[in-house]
Amino acid sequence: MDTSLERIRAKIAELEAKIADLRVAERELHALDKSSARRARTAPEPKPKQKPGPKASHQPKANEPAKARQTIGAAITAVLEQHGALSAAEIAAHIKATGRDINNRMVSFALQALKKRGLAKNVDGKWTPPKARSRRPRRSSEAGTPEIEKAA
Repeated sequence: MDTSLERIRAKIAELEAKIADLRVAERELHALDKSSARRARTAPEPKPKQKPGPKASHQPKANEPAKARQTIGAAITAVLEQHGALSAAEIAAHIKATGRDINNRMVSFALQALKKRGLAKNVDGKWTPPKARSRRPRRSSEAGTPEIEKAA
């Protein structure tokens, strides 16, 4: 038994020596990390963000008349109602004549959006406003008197 206990004690002594060596290596690594971290800190740090100043906005003064800007879709609809069936280039020309800075591409995109919403249609390359939907005529029994008078 003495031999096995002696072997165990010898093994414990070896492991304690290795632990001591590892602790020394650990301290050296921490010292190296701290010095490299100090070198990295010498670089300029980012500046703290400043609050943005007031934005420059053009608000009409009291003596300037306030005018609402018409959307492209509304301008196209107005042109189609006035002039009837037109091509996209003709629509762009009419809108440019009013003094608005617009190009054919903008008109084309707006026309496609109006088409999706059912506010314009394309027939043979000409754009037109959709026909006004007609109401169904009332039946003769409904046409006479409203519901309130019927109940009385």
